[in-house]
Amino acid sequence: MLAVASRLCGVQAQVMSCAELALWARVEGLEREAVAHALWEQRTLVKTWAMRGTLHLLRSSELPLWNAALGASRRFLNERVWQNYFGITLAELDRMTDAIAEALDGRLVTREELIAKLAHLPGSRALASSWGTILRPAAFSGRLCFGPSLGQRVRFTHPASWLSTTPAAVAPDAAIAEIVRRFLAAYGPATPYDLARWWTGGGVTTARQWIAALGDEATPVDLEGTPAWMLAADARKLRDFGSVRSVRLLPGFDQYVIVASHHARHLLPGDLRTKVYRAQGWISPVLLVNGMMQGTWRHELKGSRVEVAIQPFVHLPAWVRKAAENEAERLAEFLGGTLEFARVRGS
Repeated sequence: MLAVASRLCGVQAQVMSCAELALWARVEGLEREAVAHALWEQRTLVKTWAMRGTLHLLRSSELPLWNAALGASRRFLNERVWQNYFGITLAELDRMTDAIAEALDGRLVTREELIAKLAHLPGSRALASSWGTILRPAAFSGRLCFGPSLGQRVRFTHPASWLSTTPAAVAPDAAIAEIVRRFLAAYGPATPYDLARWWTGGGVTTARQWIAALGDEATPVDLEGTPAWMLAADARKLRDFGSVRSVRLLPGFDQYVIVASHHARHLLPGDLRTKVYRAQGWISPVLLVNGMMQGTWRHELKGSRVEVAIQPFVHLPAWVRKAAENEAERLAEFLGGTLEFARVRGS
């Protein structure tokens, strides 16, 4: 599970159930309690704001790597934006971030408690926002992460006091190079635009420079006329890579689907993008067949029963239907229930 979290460059976690299923889809025999156990007891995973200012689960031992790169990002250093939206200067934001770190050190603090502690500071009202924008600079610089919730109330803490070990710091340039290397390993072939969208939502010129800085480690490839990049070692392996049959039920907000967003038309059997990439940023659970998005699916827990319904985009051959049913069985086992039925509807 920890190796998969590293390999994916973190697990998107604004919906925790989807984060758990993203790991389930890739780790055979994963127990449902494993993610919560790793987060709140072993503390080998950590939940915090990361790429694109989105919540992710990261491997705790690698948190300094991500903080070094995120802390160097200038996305959140536009003073005009902070003044327009929150009425504070960058200097006041720095004071707020320092105060957040001090309040969290050695403590588990609810949002309400944090607001009360920092009520005297400019911008403190923004702490009430569930989006957490004003908390992200503290998260990016390694001074805030999530702790276990108290009922329905989220709690924050300081990574230095929360995590069992404090890994060595990483230089920003080295961190960025390693993250770009990992991104290409997990999601290549990829364009600078893909990297920029995944990292901050923009900054293609910077992304192009980051890839170029890898030198001979990265190699250009042609994707049906689109220039893209892979790790050179992976490109060499790909020449001898045969075809493999694969069927997976990927959950909502899965990394594979997120990163493929710009190229989704090549992975869908027709003009079906809105079936997957829905309004308000919602990303549907996807039936993945040999890397192609061949349908969507949903599941429902009814007591000890797990119902799974698959809506294919095309007619599915028998071997795919059988493999999808096996995936549904595996899902029911993970959720601790019995599969009532796996319904594969007609296209």
